[in-house]
Amino acid sequence: MAINETVTGDDSVAVTGTATPGERTVGVGGRGDSVGVQGKGARWHGVEGLSSSTIGGAGVYGANSAGGAGVAGETSGRFNPAVYGKHSGTEGQGVLGDAANGAGVAGKSKNWVGVHGESESTTGGSGVWGEHKGAGTGTIGFSAHGVGVHARGGRLAGLFEGSVEVTGDLVLTGGDVAEQFDVAVREGDTDEIGPGTVVILDDEGALTPCKQAYDTCVAGVVSGAGDRVPALVLDRRAPVSGREDAFRRAVAVTGKVWCRADASSTPIHVGDLLTTSSTPGHTMVATDREAAFGAVLGKALTPLASGTSMVLVLVGLG
Repeated sequence: MAINETVTGDDSVAVTGTATPGERTVGVGGRGDSVGVQGKGARWHGVEGLSSSTIGGAGVYGANSAGGAGVAGETSGRFNPAVYGKHSGTEGQGVLGDAANGAGVAGKSKNWVGVHGESESTTGGSGVWGEHKGAGTGTIGFSAHGVGVHARGGRLAGLFEGSVEVTGDLVLTGGDVAEQFDVAVREGDTDEIGPGTVVILDDEGALTPCKQAYDTCVAGVVSGAGDRVPALVLDRRAPVSGREDAFRRAVAVTGKVWCRADASSTPIHVGDLLTTSSTPGHTMVATDREAAFGAVLGKALTPLASGTSMVLVLVGLG
């Protein structure tokens, strides 16, 4: 083994060493309680390792048989990584961790993210990928007092291919359970059947705004008006093929939803039964209980003294 040079220039490598083929040697060694290899650079790498091996040789290799870290990195920079790995090939890993029994890669932070993964791929690359080839778990998240796993996405926050088991409570913050239906035909502006609209089913089972009182074909209220969003949407899919102008709406079939209401002839009070109105897309008080059989939309949760406006409805078809 030979030491090539020891320099202290700001832009230079602190120490370089070479080993002859076949040797298992260290470029620079320290004894006792000292550091095995130490390098310091003002504007570049403190220690740099380079390997030209085509069979997996490491540029820098660290080992500790006494229980400490094989390789340790430390930085005080705000956004600088303590350990940085880069892979310039088409396939491979920037940093790879391999363990016989412990964690392959472990991250720990006192005040921020333990492990952070980021991908710039525009074709679906994962920021963090977990895979288990046995019967274990691909990815585990645990928090003593906070959130075990937090996901946020522009299209979907989470995608599960297979069954999902929940052993605790499933907390849904939305106000209703909705189901998607095809809309019959676009009748001008799509707002005609927008959120809050009372809808009925036509002869083909598609949605259209209600246009008559006590209509037994009532399907519910288009979800999403005001501060209420669906907690659960069923049958979410593309429109029926063959309808070029078709689209779909999520209709609240149970739960609380804001609804267009008409109190022009009869005031609406909390607890009143509601039905379809002759005012297109609106609900009204069901004063004729016999006619209301099979045409009830739900119960009013907020009042409306006169005119047309939104009322909060507890949807319950009957």
